[in-house]
Amino acid sequence: MTKIGIPRALFYFYYYPLWRAFFKDLGLEVVLSPPTNKAILDDGVRSTLSEACLPVKVFFGHTAALAEQVDYLFVPRISRVEAKAYICPKFMGLPDMLKARLERLPPLIDTVVDAGRDGDRRSCWEDCLREAGGIFTRDKQLTDRSMEAAMQAQRRFKKRLTAGMLLTDALEDNKVSEAAAASHPQRKLKIGLLGHPYNLYDPYSSMNLIKKLDALGASVVTPESLTDKEIDDEAAKLPKRMFWTLGKRMLASALIFCRSIRLDGLIYLTSFGCGPEALVEELVARWAKQRNDLPLITLTIDEHTGEAGMVTRLEAFTEMIKRRPKA
Repeated sequence: MTKIGIPRALFYFYYYPLWRAFFKDLGLEVVLSPPTNKAILDDGVRSTLSEACLPVKVFFGHTAALAEQVDYLFVPRISRVEAKAYICPKFMGLPDMLKARLERLPPLIDTVVDAGRDGDRRSCWEDCLREAGGIFTRDKQLTDRSMEAAMQAQRRFKKRLTAGMLLTDALEDNKVSEAAAASHPQRKLKIGLLGHPYNLYDPYSSMNLIKKLDALGASVVTPESLTDKEIDDEAAKLPKRMFWTLGKRMLASALIFCRSIRLDGLIYLTSFGCGPEALVEELVARWAKQRNDLPLITLTIDEHTGEAGMVTRLEAFTEMIKRRPKA
């Protein structure tokens, strides 16, 4: 059976259910790289330029881990997943960067994802998957059926997220977490987490941030619990349209979180060297200051970040919230 590899990084956290359902329905074996670990990160650091951001370095490490295990690697060239907004240029250029820096790569399936100026979120993926399916079959009915299965899987994934399930559980179709959440004792704190999924939900990169907060007695609310419509409606209120899709999601989520009286604090997790984040992070800090009862802490991660420092800052942040005078 033909094996197609998918790196467990970057847009894996957004679209893996879509990709997995499509290729499995075509009759291919989908192979995931293992969870991020020190060896994967070290491989990524060695194979990229120093100015690359942490998520790109992690992606390179995952690609290298898969290179000799699969027949193809799926690395779509993602440009636009919605009208009038773009993905980071480094992410658009991943296929070229991989070919330039890694040896012994299997064939890359680098079909283009571009919604166009007036496109929608579904049609761009249909074009990409139809082209990718043509590599393996000439049966158009099979490809169309596989695409519909993929779209249904992605809708189920989004539905689980907006119902409050953590992304890592939703990716794995984990039913246990729902029961566990329902039986969990009442938390003292509710913390809003801002950050891209490939940072927040990668246990190694984030140093298990969500689990650490859980151990400190805090439940979390993430942007993934918001619907696309909520994001779009909130982003439309900005005085100027945000050029970057992922940055728009962070800004819109921050606006919603800053207005929420249900949150005790806000944590922004960002990776060092991310250009768009420098602007988004500053805006979020300004909005949080306008609400003097919503503490904000920004955590910046890279390949040198130490876990002890992260724990100390989280402990201090949550303890400060617990001890502050009640309004």
